[in-house]
Amino acid sequence: MSPEPPIINPLSGERITILAAGAGTATDASALDWELVLAPGGRVPSRHAHPGQEERFTVLEGRMRFRIGGRRITAGPGQTVTVSPGTVHHFANASDRPARIAVRTSPALGMRALLETAAALAQEQHAKARRLPSPVDLALFMRDFEHEVRAPYLPSALVRAVTRPAVWLARRAGLDARYRRLRAPGGHRAADQRP
Repeated sequence: MSPEPPIINPLSGERITILAAGAGTATDASALDWELVLAPGGRVPSRHAHPGQEERFTVLEGRMRFRIGGRRITAGPGQTVTVSPGTVHHFANASDRPARIAVRTSPALGMRALLETAAALAQEQHAKARRLPSPVDLALFMRDFEHEVRAPYLPSALVRAVTRPAVWLARRAGLDARYRRLRAPGGHRAADQRP
């Protein structure tokens, strides 16, 4: 079996290869194993948290800088950094060469679709030279992946109170067609039944 094509995010410098084929669907409770190659200067786009998932990063090559809650950690080859569910975190390449990291997200939930959708949105944003993501795309993304990711420091109820009406309006006005085209399969669980 040939390896899956990498998921490339031109804005963050991330190159992701899914290692556990078949894992990471919306209904799969097992872990999702993936490899991240982060370009020099590359970083995850923003601070975030995974409400019910643990992420474990094992540095294989290079150096990584993590901010987990209020702690700063720099890790090199052979070191593992674990982020507990609900913990706000951020990470970046701390060296002048690509960093290679083995990542395990557990449970997988829809993390695979999240990674694929985020990269597709970033590729379009990069191609159009937009500095910020579309607010409609951001609302749809946050609604689709509310079980996998949340904004830091904002109560989940507040985020839902904003995104649900925004998503409803976007769908009603047909503004979600482009997003649906870019969205990875499995990224929108029971979408048509949601408000």
